[in-house]
Amino acid sequence: MIKSGIDQDAIAKMFSEATAKQGEALRKAVAEATLKALQGRELTMENIKKVIKTVTNSATAGAAKNVASPVDVEAMLTKAFAGMDNALLQAVQANRKALQQFVDQGAALKEKQLKTAIDNLEKMEDTFFATVTKAVQGASAPMQGMQGPWEHVLSAMKIKGTDTGAQATLTVEQLMAQTQTALRDGRTAGAKTAQAMLDGYAALVSGVLIGMSEGLQGGAPAAKPAAAKKK
Repeated sequence: MIKSGIDQDAIAKMFSEATAKQGEALRKAVAEATLKALQGRELTMENIKKVIKTVTNSATAGAAKNVASPVDVEAMLTKAFAGMDNALLQAVQANRKALQQFVDQGAALKEKQLKTAIDNLEKMEDTFFATVTKAVQGASAPMQGMQGPWEHVLSAMKIKGTDTGAQATLTVEQLMAQTQTALRDGRTAGAKTAQAMLDGYAALVSGVLIGMSEGLQGGAPAAKPAAAKKK
């Protein structure tokens, strides 16, 4: 079954058949599946939550069918969470690159759309945890046995913190400082120019995210924002 650009059956099958030695392979597979799904739509918070929920449900369904010990299941779920964290980290970096373009052109962070983007970045880690938690708590009967292991994973990760959260915090701090510098230097964008940029923000970030991955895979040029798929 493929939903939201995610092959849920493939993810579930991986987790149902995985052994303790395949942890890193699981993390990488989840990261790639999550990133691919994020690239297939405009990068709004609503779409991010849908992707995280779908991936969480798929990994949980597979883990519930695995005959490994509870400790091994918990370890697998930790890898699933880490994979999603890796993909969201790239989403944060894509937001940083897009927001940097606005700041460089003098757009003020008080602009409504830009302020929303900043607020979403600040809440990215909390949204990540909340979405996974909600998905696990709403699991159907066969997967409810995974709630205990997931609670342990989430508790541990809340103490440790995510790469997504760390990068988001750093990004917001840097952008705030750069905006203040731009204001002191008198660099401000005209209202019409700023609005035109902001109206296409979600599509722009999607294009940046696609371009980042293509660059990593061989230096391909970044995709144009217009190429991002809309839902």
